[in-house]
Amino acid sequence: MEIVSVDGNMDVEITDIQYDSRLVTPGSLFAALEGFTTDGHRFLSQAAENGARAALVGREVDDAGMTVVRVADTRSALGRAAQIFFDAPSAGLFLAGVTGTNGKTTVALILEEMFLEAQLTPGVIGTISYHYKDTSITPPHTTPQALDLIRLLADMRDNGVTHVSMEVSSHALDQGRADTCMFDTALFTNLTQDHLDYHGDMETYFDSKARFFREIAGRGKETVSVINIDDEWGERLAGEMKQGLVTYGFRSTAGISIRSHQADMEGVRGEIVTPRGSFTFASNLLGVHNIYNIMAAVGGALAANIPLPVISRALGRKIVVPGRLEAVERGQDFLVLVDYAHTDDALKNVISTLRPLTAGRLITMFGCGGDRDKRKRPLMARAAADMSHQVIVTSDNPRTEDPNAIIEDILVGLEDVDITRVEPDSHRWDMDDKLYTVMPDRREAIAFAVNHARIGDIVLIAGKGHEDYQILGTTKYPFDDRLEAARCLDERLGEQGNG
Repeated sequence: MEIVSVDGNMDVEITDIQYDSRLVTPGSLFAALEGFTTDGHRFLSQAAENGARAALVGREVDDAGMTVVRVADTRSALGRAAQIFFDAPSAGLFLAGVTGTNGKTTVALILEEMFLEAQLTPGVIGTISYHYKDTSITPPHTTPQALDLIRLLADMRDNGVTHVSMEVSSHALDQGRADTCMFDTALFTNLTQDHLDYHGDMETYFDSKARFFREIAGRGKETVSVINIDDEWGERLAGEMKQGLVTYGFRSTAGISIRSHQADMEGVRGEIVTPRGSFTFASNLLGVHNIYNIMAAVGGALAANIPLPVISRALGRKIVVPGRLEAVERGQDFLVLVDYAHTDDALKNVISTLRPLTAGRLITMFGCGGDRDKRKRPLMARAAADMSHQVIVTSDNPRTEDPNAIIEDILVGLEDVDITRVEPDSHRWDMDDKLYTVMPDRREAIAFAVNHARIGDIVLIAGKGHEDYQILGTTKYPFDDRLEAARCLDERLGEQGNG
């Protein structure tokens, strides 16, 4: 690491590493990180009081009462220190990193099933949970901070985990959280508009993802890069790769491709062609977009030298991805699905999957998060309106923005679409007209969608998926789309039974 200066005795024993001064114990190294809302340098005295023996800092500080090492980049230095302290845990694990806008969680969980089928011991690090064996941790981030990530990998290694599938977010890549990890395979799913509130533009967003393959892949291990070349950004990225490249896609020139496929309410089936031969598969996962996720996971499994028959059997296991087209069943005669789709591309994929399978009407309910990329809001509206019969626009984690202002941004996307706005109490909801309405209260919107569904309809509740909270202002309140939908269904079915 690039050391600018040292103040104090370097010959001290370090017993732990922390970047939260409240967690410091005697003998710790405290890393003073500068964040978006706070600055670790403000807590050096608290860290010293709690027994910190040394500190990593990014700027000149007054006497801190301990050894102070000033470095050029505290985040990078912290990752390197953790890598040394925990004895490079990823070196002893098979580590598969999955990046891209959509599909990361699903690919990571498919890989877990493949590792299990191969009688390996898997761990997963991602949006829904960090888990291995009997341990499950609710994640504060899709990809942990560098120190937390290295500590978690060390815990997995020390508890007998052999293979880890890990989501690698663009924020994590931009902030260097995974820089010291050694990856056996790096997978790229796709790139569509998202997180531009953070990255600014698509080119910068792409560069953050590409950094995984340009700079991190190949460090310490010969990394196999598995890239979707049906995606324009993936095709561009694949063109940069000099070695260790496996491509996938529907085109026959891809290294992993589809020879034939079917998709219906039972899932997806088909034949996959790989550099090691072909095999048939049948999965309960819904939609053509999940065939892409399956092909990505196949690439990761091949990098782990898992045989094709084992991969095929793994795909036949019931794969449950919480909040991804997750059905809410209460014995009703229509389908209610909860999905995490929160970009226009993800929403298009889900709706295009469901529309051909809908015997009645497809009713889509969605919103857009506050304090996030505003440019995708009208795009999501158009994606919802293009193939849905009826659309309900609502709130989705408004954070510090006015929910009504967010909705106004969304409605811009419906100005040139052949869809009619009506009030929720309109009698036209019982007809087959192409309609939309606005209901800012998400709980009321879910109840409205469920109560107006008819036999054969599909109700899609999009945007939050597995999340069990709603963020209003800066506070998280308990809220789960799945539980809300279940409650509404119970009330509706109870009323019908009483009637």
